[in-house]
Parts: sequence; structure tokens; C-alpha cells
Amino acid sequence: MLALILAGGEGSRLRLGEKALVPVAGRPMLSWVIDAFSEAEVEPVVVTSHKTPYTRNFCRANDLEFIDTDGAGYVEDMCEAVALSGEEGPLFTAAADIPYLTAEIVNTVRNAYFASGKPACSTWIPISLCEEYGMLPRYRETVCGVSATPCALNILTGSLVDDVQEEEAVLLHEPGLAFNVNTREELAAAEKMFASLRK
Repeated sequence: MLALILAGGEGSRLRLGEKALVPVAGRPMLSWVIDAFSEAEVEPVVVTSHKTPYTRNFCRANDLEFIDTDGAGYVEDMCEAVALSGEEGPLFTAAADIPYLTAEIVNTVRNAYFASGKPACSTWIPISLCEEYGMLPRYRETVCGVSATPCALNILTGSLVDDVQEEEAVLLHEPGLAFNVNTREELAAAEKMFASLRK
């Protein structure tokens, strides 16, 4: 199974260069995400663009597979990467800025996906969990009766990427997934909580 890790954005809100390479606990955020998938025996493929030349070079230097896209936007790059990958079955998509992702979380989501029998799967965490750690979610929806926000970790069916896919919504009580790093304040919070949350 593949995991497409979206790392083609400029990270303009963070203003620290290419976001995927911004360090958390001494390592690029991208490295933590790659490790989580690798440890879960999912093949990571980094999705880059002309906006992220250093991320491309990082992939080359570390012998990481990558797919270069047009850099038109998160969803557009994801769809382009799925097409370029040639994968028609299920595959993960994830943002590069979720450094608390672990193999255990990947396995939990994969198991829920296959148990559902649906073509797609989205992951969510309670808004209350985000607020507990000082995060301010930009989007919310009711999932399983709980006000929740998406985690930037999904599964979809490659051959159906241009279609609306019925999805299983999985509510996760994982504090680390509250840290979707987009601003310097969120980066500082992620660094502060690293030792206690990423075990």
C-alpha cells in the first residue's frame, strides 16, 4: 500500500522556508511522517512541486521516492499525484506537517478502512482535544455525534480519485493529531509537547 505525503506547498503562513523541512525535535516534520508509514509497512511517496526544490533535493539525498506535481494546490496536487502513481487500489494521503503521526495510528486507520468496506476513509479528532492543547481548528463538522476537525490523514481508492467517494469517518482520540503545524505558534506548541506526546 502506498502513502502519498503532500509536501508541495510553500508554507507561507509559517514563513520558515519549505514547511515539510521545518524541524520538530531536531528532525524535519516530513521525516516523522515518513517513519510512521514505513514502520507500518506502508510505502511512503513524497509529493513535491516547483515550490519545494529543497524538499525534492532532500528526497534525492535520502533516496526517498517522490512525485513532482504542478503545485496548484493541496487537492489538485493530490489528484495529480494519484494519477501519476498509477495506483488504482486504496492508498493513504497525508500532509507532511503532522509530526505526531505514528505507525500505531496508521494501522488503526487502515484496519478501520478495510473493516468498513467503503472506498474511502477520513480521520477526525474532537475539537475539545485541539482546544485542550491551544490549537484553533479552521474547520469543524459533527462526526459520531462529536464536534470534530479533520486530521490530514485519509485513504482513498486510486481509480476513483476523480469521483466523490463514500467514506468511513474515523474519530480518533489522539492528542498528537491536534498539532497540524501551519503557524509559528503551532510549531512552538508542537515542540513544547513533543516529549510527552510522541512516545
